[in-house]
Amino acid sequence: MANKLEGKKIAVLVEEGFEQVELTKPMQALKDAGAEAHIISPNKNSEIKAWNHTDWGDKFKVDKKLNEVNADSYDGLLLPGGVMNPDTLRANKDAVSFVGKFMETGKPVAAICHGPWTLIETGKVKGRKMTSYHTLQTDLKNAGADWVDEEVVVDQGLVTSRNPDDIPAFNRKMVEEFAEGKHNR
Repeated sequence: MANKLEGKKIAVLVEEGFEQVELTKPMQALKDAGAEAHIISPNKNSEIKAWNHTDWGDKFKVDKKLNEVNADSYDGLLLPGGVMNPDTLRANKDAVSFVGKFMETGKPVAAICHGPWTLIETGKVKGRKMTSYHTLQTDLKNAGADWVDEEVVVDQGLVTSRNPDDIPAFNRKMVEEFAEGKHNR
């Protein structure tokens, strides 16, 4: 995967309570592939706390505040899961708008575990084949997505996976789709 993403800038949108491994391992895969990845958050703090399975995890530096960035400046978007993170993001109109711009323009988006909750709020999952943590399947189906229970699903630049066990497959497909760039729907 070395240098496959050289020259690409990837937005990683998170709030407090993102699942730590769903940020750290995909971020490492992006960096290993040559991408520049920015942790972006609407959170006012300069650091945000991860959730590590059943308890609070490490703190991570926020590279950019959401109100300082524009989706046009990025080639792709990564949405880690965790329950608190996407639940907070989907209630933030600026975060939903930022995510929606990636979906509208066909830029690749990778969302794992509970990450698709934020995608639902954009109103842009109807007709898309997706997976997620199993408890989101009804939400995705109600939003018009074709939910399947598979390790990783790719639908025209939209990469989704179920949980941390799927990270190796998720990372491979994420890098592949980010390398391909925009997809016309």
